[in-house]
Amino acid sequence: MAGNSVGLTTAVPNAGSGHGFGTAPVFLASISTILGAILFLRFGYAVGHTGLLGALLIVLLGHLVTIPTALAISEIATNRRVEGGGEYFIISRSFGTTIGGAIGISLYLSQAISVAFYMIALAEAFRPLAPLLESVLPGAFDPRFISLPATGVLAVLMLRRGANIGVKALWVVVAILALSLLLFGLGGTPEGVALGEPGLLDTVADSDPFILVFAIVFPAFTGMTAGVGLSGDLANPSRSIPLGVLGATLTGMVVYVLVSLKFASSAPPELLAGEQFVMARIAVWGPIIPIGLACATLSSAIGSILVAPRTLQALAADGITPIKRVNALLAKGVGNENEPRAATVLTVFIALAMVAAGNVDIVARIISMFFMVTYGALCTISFLEHFAARPSYRPSFRSKWFLSLLGSLMCLFMMFQMDPVFALLALIVMVGIYRGLRRIHGEDDLAAIFQGVMTQVSRRFQIKLQSSTVRQRSDAWRPSVIMVNGRTFERTAPLQFLSWLCHRYGVGTYIHYIKGHLKPDTFRESRQVQARLVKVVQQRKGAIYVDTMISPSMRSALGQSLQLPGVSGTENNCILSEFTIEDPTQIHAEIQEACDLASAARVSSLVLRHSDRSFGQRATIHVWLTWHDYKNANLMILLSYILLGHPDWRKSEIRIFAAFPAADVGQQRTQLHEMITSGRLPVSKQNVRVIATDETSNFAQLVESRSSEADLVVLGFTDARLREKGFDLLLRHPSLGDVLFVSAQERVVIE
Repeated sequence: MAGNSVGLTTAVPNAGSGHGFGTAPVFLASISTILGAILFLRFGYAVGHTGLLGALLIVLLGHLVTIPTALAISEIATNRRVEGGGEYFIISRSFGTTIGGAIGISLYLSQAISVAFYMIALAEAFRPLAPLLESVLPGAFDPRFISLPATGVLAVLMLRRGANIGVKALWVVVAILALSLLLFGLGGTPEGVALGEPGLLDTVADSDPFILVFAIVFPAFTGMTAGVGLSGDLANPSRSIPLGVLGATLTGMVVYVLVSLKFASSAPPELLAGEQFVMARIAVWGPIIPIGLACATLSSAIGSILVAPRTLQALAADGITPIKRVNALLAKGVGNENEPRAATVLTVFIALAMVAAGNVDIVARIISMFFMVTYGALCTISFLEHFAARPSYRPSFRSKWFLSLLGSLMCLFMMFQMDPVFALLALIVMVGIYRGLRRIHGEDDLAAIFQGVMTQVSRRFQIKLQSSTVRQRSDAWRPSVIMVNGRTFERTAPLQFLSWLCHRYGVGTYIHYIKGHLKPDTFRESRQVQARLVKVVQQRKGAIYVDTMISPSMRSALGQSLQLPGVSGTENNCILSEFTIEDPTQIHAEIQEACDLASAARVSSLVLRHSDRSFGQRATIHVWLTWHDYKNANLMILLSYILLGHPDWRKSEIRIFAAFPAADVGQQRTQLHEMITSGRLPVSKQNVRVIATDETSNFAQLVESRSSEADLVVLGFTDARLREKGFDLLLRHPSLGDVLFVSAQERVVIE
């Protein structure tokens, strides 16, 4: 279990430098809890109901949970020195109070209920004295005659004496445990019992389901973290905790394997399943078994009732409940050692309620679920931290990420195997506790870890993409669009259009331009604007990255931005500019500069001329192709298709108009039909119009007569024609609504 006589003075908040213990107390505390009540009372039952092979499988499965958890808790414990609250302090100071609180509450309940578990088991040690007790007590022997008064005595002892219990007691406890196991191992088949040839699969008739037996036995393996509470009193925690915890875990596993073999070779399944104190009948001297049980359970109960209140005290000190008075009461300590008297009283009430239930199996199953939730959370956090790589997380002992992942998955799997309904309820409660604590403290520690994980994954992917020698196939092209704009909050169309382009197929970066030099006041302004931009994009559910740039001129801002890598780690291949027909010539010059710089950087130019129509009903997209800009055709059509990927345009229809000399009409029509068919584009042949033109044709009139009502018109242009015609090239067709001008700088293939 998570608590033992190791609690001692370990979890006292604001304690001094501690006692300077070595590794031995950590090992002794953990092993005395591992080799406790389950070993003496229920492991024979496990072998009897599942057979030797089943018992060994239980040991294996249990340690597939506890070994990764022991590694994880050893890692976390060496990240910081504990000051109060034991494991909770370590977790909360490493990962934050919301994560620590969610795990800490489950941990506290596990520790508090463990008190009851050990006291019930202690009462079972008196069962051999039942005839004598029945002669004194009225009625038949009930273990609660022992467990309830014993819990009360223990509570009074803790409230009066506090943590003034020495570590030396551990040596006595472990010595008795070792003697008990030695005399058990030297014993043989009980007198008068016939034992046939033992088999791996021998079980009692109508045996209990394997998973039920596992749930009852699993708490036996969870005592490995009992010594962690000593980290505040260790001379060298980074060495003693991993050695002590892992040493106890592995030693316990070996002992349970040997005990399984001894049970199977010394007694038939019926005796193992039916007699609780079968170990006493097998041992050379039977009374040593209840003595060992009493010592182990009493030691573990003392440890749990020491550690649990200190965990609750630390939780309350961190404001774990929304009621300040409750926090103040539970966090308050008494005396120089800051004894958690109020937290101890609450823990005693919980323990008494569970002791009154009186059934060791039911309590064991409840503890199993709480420990599974706690251990699963610890392993998950350890796994995530391996990928988050936060500089503040610097444990001197490191586990392996795949072992933490294994522990996390095993906890989840075994929880649902043991009790699916209760497992789901436990997870819901855990999430509910976390959300409640996040609301109280205003912190999202889990999000911070995930952010670190995503940062590291993104960084590695970007480096891998940059170092890759594989060139992107032209038919695998996707838009990586960057936009630099200083009119962000004056007009909504540009940011909205970028969000449409990058909703599913593309990657978008929006840079808000701030004119000036980098100074404290402009930097503060840029951070405020960025936060505002993030909210705007979130409200619109846009999948684009937003940032700000302070620069003396738009030209310098554009030049810097075009040289930046895209968010995905690939180079930006498009730059989006915007204007309206009413804009002054200053903005016209700005857009021409953007197109010139894009051409120099071999980046395609997209120029959005938006109007007060706001893209109308978003039902029609008209694409105009001409002999002047045939190299733009594939990019223009592909961008139109990409727009259809956004829900706002899903009902839209693409129509293609191709104006070519009369002599080329037949050939162009065939090529367009083949491209649309083979390219699997949502354009029907009826929506493709090839228009024959000659020197007398008025192209502007053709466009305006057919597309004046279109919600978006896509037109092409080239750098040469823009330099030749000037900005008037982008002012053509004034009767159209919203227009996207496209100039492709790289080959895009539609197949």
